[in-house]
Amino acid sequence: MPSVLFIQHTPTGGPRRVATWLEEAGVDVAVVKGFEGMPSEVPAHDGLIVLGGGYLPDADDRAPWLAPTRDLVEQALKAEIPVLGICLGGQMLAHVAGGAVAGDVGAPEKGSTPVTMRSETSQDPLFHGFPQTVAAMEHHIDAITELPAGATWLAETERCPYQAFRVGPAAWGLQFHPEVLPETILNWNPDVLAEQGFDRDELYRRAVADEPTSTPVWRTLIDRFAEQVHKTAA
Repeated sequence: MPSVLFIQHTPTGGPRRVATWLEEAGVDVAVVKGFEGMPSEVPAHDGLIVLGGGYLPDADDRAPWLAPTRDLVEQALKAEIPVLGICLGGQMLAHVAGGAVAGDVGAPEKGSTPVTMRSETSQDPLFHGFPQTVAAMEHHIDAITELPAGATWLAETERCPYQAFRVGPAAWGLQFHPEVLPETILNWNPDVLAEQGFDRDELYRRAVADEPTSTPVWRTLIDRFAEQVHKTAA
């Protein structure tokens, strides 16, 4: 069975339903919790998913496992092994491939947010055929400010342009979280959200309303990523 390696950056930031979807698509899942210590040698896998966390991609002083994670992303890019970067993971992919990421830039995005597909999605292996606008879960203040040279820009929002992109044939970066369900919002600090201009109860209500139509789209995206992993394994 082909396998995907997840890199997890925080105790609560696990793969959640994305791991379940991959397993149901015939892909084995392994998780390395970088905050518990990155192993000196990571076994080879057929795909790599880098999850989110409250760090910039090069914040090695705060999170020393980020440097070896960047090395894994670079190795996967060179080998054209499928990569999916989520939030911090997407920012890391942009950083490694030559783009730019900035901390606390622009307006924060929280909760279920309309993401607009660009025309470039029509030819993309993961994003083709999606509705023009799909709700996605956001939870970030840092953002990509410049895509790598040659990257394909796939999706955007009003507050944060670079919501999805592809580098090379098989590496995708997402600013949003396909793994997160509405219930997660109830664990977010309401005071911090209020300072940023958000009401937690309203975020939760909106996410619950959007989930029935957004989940099938993001399930399809993960199924298509699993297809890329199967092709690599074959």
